[in-house]
Amino acid sequence: MTVHQSVLELIGRTPMVRAQRLDTGPCSLFLKLESTNPGGSIKDRIGLSMIEGAEKDGRIRPGDILVEGTAGNTGLGLALVAQQKGYRLILVVPDKMSREKIFNLKAMGAEVVLTRSDVAKGHPEYYQDMAERIARETPGAYFINQFGNPDNPAAHIATTGPEILEQMDGQVDAVVVGCGSSGTLSGLSKFFAAHSPQTEFVLADPVGSILAQYINEGTLSTKSASWMVEGIGEDFLPSISDFTRVKKAYAIPDKESFLTARELLAKEGILGGSSTGTLVAAALRYCHEQAAPKRVVTLVCDTGNKYLSKLYNDYWMLDNGFIEREQHGDLRDLLLRPFAQRDTVVVGPNELLITAYNRMKLYDVSQLPVMDGRKLVGIVDESDVLIHVHADGARFRDPVSTAMMTNLQMLDVRSPVESLLPVFERGHVAIVVDGDDFLGLITRIDLLNWLRRKVD
Repeated sequence: MTVHQSVLELIGRTPMVRAQRLDTGPCSLFLKLESTNPGGSIKDRIGLSMIEGAEKDGRIRPGDILVEGTAGNTGLGLALVAQQKGYRLILVVPDKMSREKIFNLKAMGAEVVLTRSDVAKGHPEYYQDMAERIARETPGAYFINQFGNPDNPAAHIATTGPEILEQMDGQVDAVVVGCGSSGTLSGLSKFFAAHSPQTEFVLADPVGSILAQYINEGTLSTKSASWMVEGIGEDFLPSISDFTRVKKAYAIPDKESFLTARELLAKEGILGGSSTGTLVAAALRYCHEQAAPKRVVTLVCDTGNKYLSKLYNDYWMLDNGFIEREQHGDLRDLLLRPFAQRDTVVVGPNELLITAYNRMKLYDVSQLPVMDGRKLVGIVDESDVLIHVHADGARFRDPVSTAMMTNLQMLDVRSPVESLLPVFERGHVAIVVDGDDFLGLITRIDLLNWLRRKVD
């Protein structure tokens, strides 16, 4: 086994796995695990290529500042390379990016500027336009511009394409890819045109992006909608894009993307990110449409470790209507964490306030039901804890019973939704019961999520 001199030497040469338990129809589906790159995604390849290309051409020198706008993993790939090479990096990212990615970027030393995800190209707060402006106004700064940088697709011509063809023994009937900056699609397309021209290219696109319509209908919409999958889909055609070899595109809804990613983990043991779910969903659709067996390749674009608070979080999926619970037609439909399903985070009256405080932090909740067995005996929230301990931190060791609120106003489960508003106006959380049985708590955000799901 080889000892490497730098983590950058680990970029590329990623493994290929054949799907065994997914229903692939008459086809064989192969998954290239770009998630095994050291930065966790396929974008490590272009991060290295774009920085080293700029170094080679003299566009950047030691001590320069690198600036880029990124809606996905390109920032992480750039951060990895910039860190190892000693560059300062400023990244402009839309606010839909998962917090795991943002924490990762900051931990690697990148400076993160958050901007809006609900505006289109041309708006001053659009992430790419803002990055270009920052680079223009910052002395010694270089705008990487993944969307117009030829070193982006060059990475896939030089590395990803040859790896796929070698791993597949030269037999690839179709490749399913997504498109963000279009580097992966354009680079692979150019490589396969030269070395395996019979290979079909299929685009996986989030619903809301304009690209699937462009491929399938030949028209370019001037309007896009929002989508929650990260890193792929666009509201314009990147200047480096080459769609000439793409004959089919599938528009995949967020829900299908997220559920497919979860299925990939449950059946194949592969933890992929949100865009991986889009690509695999499109690949499965393509496979099922085939009349004869084909060898189909797609990418596990990045690791799902960056999405544990989102698509792998049942509560986030429930909040956003991507997984369903049985509907009852009463206040149970608003309970995110039903007590009967052991989802409610609780504390006991004899447990310590420090335990209640730690539990609130761990589960990101502001209040806890205080349960004596199955009986609700109180509620303790952040204000109760603060009032109790502010003068003496040692009182964190007091039992919860000394700080909890016991004058509880319950709402019968059959109460109308409108009955929640007076409770919230008094600054309380709604306690839902069915007779003597405690069912759970409803907060303001639970009501907002329920109302939004009804609109969707």
